[in-house]
Amino acid sequence: MRFRTTQTVPFALLILMVVTPHAQENLDSSRHTVQMVSVEKGVSLEVLDWGGTGRPLVLLTGLGDTAHVFDEFAPKLTASYHVYGITRRGRGASSAPAPNAMNYTANRLGEDVLAVIDALHLNKPVIAGHSISGEELSYIGSHHPEKVAGLIYMEAGYPYALYDQANGQLELDSIELRNQLRQFIEGYSMEPVKDYDSLIADLQRVEKEVKEQQQDTGNLPPTPVSPRMTPDLFAIMEGRERFTNIHAPALVIFADGDNPDPVSGDDPQSRALTLRQALMKRNKEAQIAVFERQVPSAHVVRIPHATHYVFRSNEADVLREVNTFIATLPSSN
Repeated sequence: MRFRTTQTVPFALLILMVVTPHAQENLDSSRHTVQMVSVEKGVSLEVLDWGGTGRPLVLLTGLGDTAHVFDEFAPKLTASYHVYGITRRGRGASSAPAPNAMNYTANRLGEDVLAVIDALHLNKPVIAGHSISGEELSYIGSHHPEKVAGLIYMEAGYPYALYDQANGQLELDSIELRNQLRQFIEGYSMEPVKDYDSLIADLQRVEKEVKEQQQDTGNLPPTPVSPRMTPDLFAIMEGRERFTNIHAPALVIFADGDNPDPVSGDDPQSRALTLRQALMKRNKEAQIAVFERQVPSAHVVRIPHATHYVFRSNEADVLREVNTFIATLPSSN
């Protein structure tokens, strides 16, 4: 059995995990103020302020969460930092513009974060994000590193945060190919293709990755989609982009979970679960290697016995790593 980094199965399982009931937060379970911050015409985001002293630290959430997911974690940081949390557009009290590709691209979501930073007059904050917010972190780290002191990826270092230039990634390559093919779908004569060589290369890359996936997982049953996946969440998934570098200091935390108990039985369901578990482990190892290869300046940390919600399952470990990393950053004064 061979495993490659182009598989989509592990990320599909991750999506199912992050929008299941255990991921939901208890609203207003800690002391904070709430304000609505305008990020573009007609769109305002809920921003929580837990207070505190020291340099600003902004928390970004996973796919299905609001900033209240940090209600227990954020107060542990206020002794050293002034802590804020942002609820992404489409979630909670934040505005929910139409769930189309333009309203929820990685670039648009990253610009939302920058708009909040500017509105609150935060001077080079540290931004820490969980899960899908890795794309917002990498948008800022790729295009506006001067705006931040550092970036912290809390189980957010997946392909949407850093694209594997050497091996590709089927979901992200497919999104890019779709965007290029849209020129033909929406009227080729109105906007001629600017780079046929690039288009052909993407076609060939996706064809290769599809064949590899067919060979490795073609007999697996479809991965179930959580009923909690709403149109805005699908729009975020469709708006992912390929970030290839990060130009800001970065701490990248991966949850090194316990190996699951071996699946007994030789029935199709047991075999499928065993294969999915192996793929998830293999692809995480491959993604860690991508960070080490493409962003050698990043500090990559594995936290053992942890879950995807690593700031909950291993709070003390995450706090230690966050404090150690921020202590290495130049003063924002």
